[in-house]
Amino acid sequence: MEGAGGAGGSRRSGRHTPRRAKSRNYGTSMRIEPLGDSAALIHFGEVIDEAMHRLVQAACARLEARPIPGTTEVVPAFTTVAVCYDPAGVGSAAPYAAVAAALEARLAGLQPDEAPSARTVEIPVRYGGEAGPDLELVAAHAGLTPAEVVRLHAAGAYLVHMIGFAPGFPYLGGLDPRLHCPRREVPRTRVAAGSVGIGGSQTGVYPLESPGGWQVIGRTPLALFDPARARPALLRAGDRVRFVPLAEAS
Repeated sequence: MEGAGGAGGSRRSGRHTPRRAKSRNYGTSMRIEPLGDSAALIHFGEVIDEAMHRLVQAACARLEARPIPGTTEVVPAFTTVAVCYDPAGVGSAAPYAAVAAALEARLAGLQPDEAPSARTVEIPVRYGGEAGPDLELVAAHAGLTPAEVVRLHAAGAYLVHMIGFAPGFPYLGGLDPRLHCPRREVPRTRVAAGSVGIGGSQTGVYPLESPGGWQVIGRTPLALFDPARARPALLRAGDRVRFVPLAEAS
């Protein structure tokens, strides 16, 4: 449910041969393949780290600054970028081939340092108690006290690798290894909006009430997703996040 796979992987089509272009930027091959009949998926590699993230963000910045004709959306993930397009707007009898060729040309020589500057968003959190029912479990798993878990979690400088699972749900990298904790064996049928959780090596915030299997250690009063706002999602890929405790764990 809250897996962190690449954007739309189940929509891939076998009608086109993936295009490979030698990346002069990251020491590996950039691979482009179809994602259904109206999108192309760009693969930059397999390693999830900050350099990869910056490369993904740099690609999005180029494609948004100089859109390829017919494209409608650019969607970043951990190691990929999905580029959606309107086949009728591409201006070619072979829209995917035209878009893939244009992507290769547009992204030639891409460098991670082209990624835009990140903004930092502070998220207040009330840890433990009713707001964080799994705080003591996470503490026991780590061999720490609840207060130490709160201190370590709030000390992190987190990177929003991607938005997924639910509208506005941020997958945050940078969790202290001492706080890594498996997901719940039995997911909850209801997790409150604003719940801050740990799932494996990542932390995140549930923007809406939904089922979920992450270990819930706190809750924020901030609305991470509001369809009435001009930008409904509070966070976007590339942001930095800091959690600010509203109360100490008991």
